[in-house]
Amino acid sequence: MVPLYSHRFLFALELYLKYILESALHLERKTLAMASGINSQRVLVVNDEPAISRLLLLLLGTHGYKATAVKNGPEALKKVNDGVDLILLDLLLPDQQGFEACRLLKSDARTQNIPIIIISANTQNRDKIESFHLGADDYLAKPFEPEELFARIEAVLRRSNHTADYEHSQRQYAVMNELQHIIKHERVIPYFQPIYLLKPMRLFGLEVLSRPQTKGILSDPQEMFKAALRFGLYYQLEMVVWRKALAIATRLFEQEHLFLNCDPYLVESDRFIVIKDMFSNWGMSSQKVFLEITERSAISQYKIFFDRLLDYRRGGFKIAIDDVGGGFASLESIVETRPELIKLDRHIVSGLAYDCVKKSIVKLIVSFCRDNQVMCVAEGIEGRQDLDMLVELGVDAGQGYYLCRPTPNVDLKAMSVMTPH
Repeated sequence: MVPLYSHRFLFALELYLKYILESALHLERKTLAMASGINSQRVLVVNDEPAISRLLLLLLGTHGYKATAVKNGPEALKKVNDGVDLILLDLLLPDQQGFEACRLLKSDARTQNIPIIIISANTQNRDKIESFHLGADDYLAKPFEPEELFARIEAVLRRSNHTADYEHSQRQYAVMNELQHIIKHERVIPYFQPIYLLKPMRLFGLEVLSRPQTKGILSDPQEMFKAALRFGLYYQLEMVVWRKALAIATRLFEQEHLFLNCDPYLVESDRFIVIKDMFSNWGMSSQKVFLEITERSAISQYKIFFDRLLDYRRGGFKIAIDDVGGGFASLESIVETRPELIKLDRHIVSGLAYDCVKKSIVKLIVSFCRDNQVMCVAEGIEGRQDLDMLVELGVDAGQGYYLCRPTPNVDLKAMSVMTPH
């Protein structure tokens, strides 16, 4: 019986001789591939025999693939996090058999879609069958011709790409259908969260938050609005939310202000007149409305954006900037926008009582607001200590779970008698 290492030596030698031939036959292909970026897929070779790994890397490089090699299963599991399009996996690994590595890769949601080609000297049917049961995409027995290897690689990658494209298109189709259903049937519930003046404590206004009435893909409000922006349906969705909120506000509000989230995409649109008329038709004075600029999308056209904001302000609306200290609310944006109100980012508010740096930041923002007649509101108040510190630092108003959670049921009398939780 010939020892196993002799089989490996002979296979490596045979592969090397074939590589010399391949190099000559595919020199032109390699030059073109490197110049045009063709076959830039990333291949991970998992093999404990250095000579075989080196030769596979050389062959893969000749065909324009970006190839790296590791010696065992644990290294492979770490390496896939760097981004891999295909894995060439040897079954005979010293510390972790290829079967186990294949099982782990295909059972993990993060790696299960990476195609795996098993390469092994084992030609027994039971090994092939077990490999396929574990999720392997192909099985190649040694010795093999390099041309067969690359034919199989290309076939597996084609199947993988088609499957990924199909799954992506199916998911996008499902998201689009669900979004259209939400808009058509107005399957959105407006929630209201009170905003309180802190000294003395009294109700100032209510912010409108949206909760989709679905248990499907878009059950998360953030995902719903992201999808609306992606499919060009943001205006239609936001108008559903605003109309339903206005129906409640015009019936129940007295002197309270209404805060509506407003994406830069909506501000840049040419629908100002339509939106202004909507408030007039509902009998809601624009003087009581704060348009709260959020950061769901970036400002694409600054001049148009700031010109349109001026139109809204001339129409009586007030402008609020959300999340000061992060995201959209840069100093430049505040200077250009000249808002009537800014909101402190919840990350600055959280733990404020015990953080000297955060206290210093809030002091600076409060000083800026006083000098420029801008109202300062703290978001995300979740504890008594932070609330007391905000009052001490001179913040005008606040909102958060500690004061009152968002609710679809507006009870102004109960909300006015503020009892922190």
